[in-house]
Amino acid sequence: MPDVVEAVNQIVASEGKLPQRIKVDNGSEFISKALDLWAYENKVTMDFSRPGKPTDNPFIESFNGSFRDECLNTNWFLSLDDAQEKIESWRQEYNEYRPHSSLGDITPTEFLTKHKTSPDFLV
Repeated sequence: MPDVVEAVNQIVASEGKLPQRIKVDNGSEFISKALDLWAYENKVTMDFSRPGKPTDNPFIESFNGSFRDECLNTNWFLSLDDAQEKIESWRQEYNEYRPHSSLGDITPTEFLTKHKTSPDFLV
């Protein structure tokens, strides 16, 4: 889908480099000719998880569970603006203030800052 390609291009533009590979599930947003062409033209490997095997990418499965349990299931969204505000507030708390055991008990923002200079940062 062009939206995924646009998002990836924005990330690449802000970081100034391409990833070697992108790990994705088999969602329709990742199975598109536009994304496949982008990956081919940029020599980026698309690493698809096996269908029906959420354990191939436990990090996103964990995130999806946390997002649903802690944000989607605990809020009423009265409008699109209200949803954007509440989701953004949850995202900031999740990334900037909450330590994650999978990251050595630091926040994702701290992890990003610590590892941003690594040559394999986007891999």
